Amino acid sequence: MADTFDCQRCPGYCCAYPVIVVTKRDVERIARHLEITPQDAESRYCRAAHGYKRILKRQDDEHFGRICALFDTETRTCTIYKARPATCRDYPGERCGYWDFLTFERDGQQDEDYISTTWHKED
Repeated sequence: MADTFDCQRCPGYCCAYPVIVVTKRDVERIARHLEITPQDAESRYCRAAHGYKRILKRQDDEHFGRICALFDTETRTCTIYKARPATCRDYPGERCGYWDFLTFERDGQQDEDYISTTWHKED
């Protein structure tokens, strides 16, 4: 099993979390990156839910059911990676449990591109 995670080889597990909190500063950074106003960024990509003032909207995803609206489901990459919210920048810290699981499965399947598509779909 790999010692460290590799976000470039992950199908975007953390991007599928139902609550990705964004701050006003995050919205401003995203807006600059997308060359739109902060008001446009907030209305297009954020909503209030789960007791939070601002979380990222989600879109349909074949692997996880729902995923961040700013995630490219074809390339499996973040479309705003350089401007991603602080919560995304901080994740996962030192270890990623999903990466550990995925590495274990890929080793067991002897398929370094294996992605389980049998996840429980929410929303």
